[in-house]
Amino acid sequence: MQRTIKEIKRQLDQTSSLDDPFIKELQNDSRKGVQNLLEGFIKRIEKEKQEKAHFKKLSSYERYYRKQGYHMIAGIDEAGRGPIAGPVVAAAVILKEKVYIPGLNDSKQLTEAKREELFDLIYKSSIAIGVGIIHSYEIDQINIYRASQKAMLEAVRSLGLQPDFLLIDAMPLTTPYPSESIIKGDAKSISIAAASIVAKVTRDRYMTEMEQKFPGYGFDKHKGYGTAEHIEAIRRHGVISEHRRSFAPVKEFL
Repeated sequence: MQRTIKEIKRQLDQTSSLDDPFIKELQNDSRKGVQNLLEGFIKRIEKEKQEKAHFKKLSSYERYYRKQGYHMIAGIDEAGRGPIAGPVVAAAVILKEKVYIPGLNDSKQLTEAKREELFDLIYKSSIAIGVGIIHSYEIDQINIYRASQKAMLEAVRSLGLQPDFLLIDAMPLTTPYPSESIIKGDAKSISIAAASIVAKVTRDRYMTEMEQKFPGYGFDKHKGYGTAEHIEAIRRHGVISEHRRSFAPVKEFL
């Protein structure tokens, strides 16, 4: 008896290889609905293959340093250096050794929905996660570069355990631990990519809360960046505690 389209779809959902005999069977089924399902299946398998290859490429630093004897490898990154309001947030993430997180990438390359999805997966796939937050008033006191470094150091301290190696996105840090600073590390290391997502999602959630506290500024939309909407809101409502007073154009409104 010929399988129904619904039965074929159900079995395809449970199939993971193009070499499965079931796939060869479908190739000989001339029904258009079956061929559409088969085409979708092939695209899904190819996408999964590409994601695995990308993840393996992003794991090269972790594999290298594990071979050197390091196992508690923390990736570190920050979010929020560019906005004119809100904190700079850093995260340190120690991933489990044999972990696979499909779709993991530099947070800037992902949609908000995908970052939220990966945020939960990262927490489930980690040995430890630490977060450091430096608020706007301190950014004004010590400058954004030093504030970013301080947030990163706080993230490492809040891990709750001792890392034995640090992979840091771009910025040099003075710590008791051996480390490597990697330019565009969030696109080259799974640990740094994971930290970039944790930092970005944590900061975005904070800014969304600030829109509840300071309604009318649009923090839930622009997350503190200097958009035309944000600057117009400052013009109408004034500068508040979340604004970085040392940043242009905020200081022009003081």
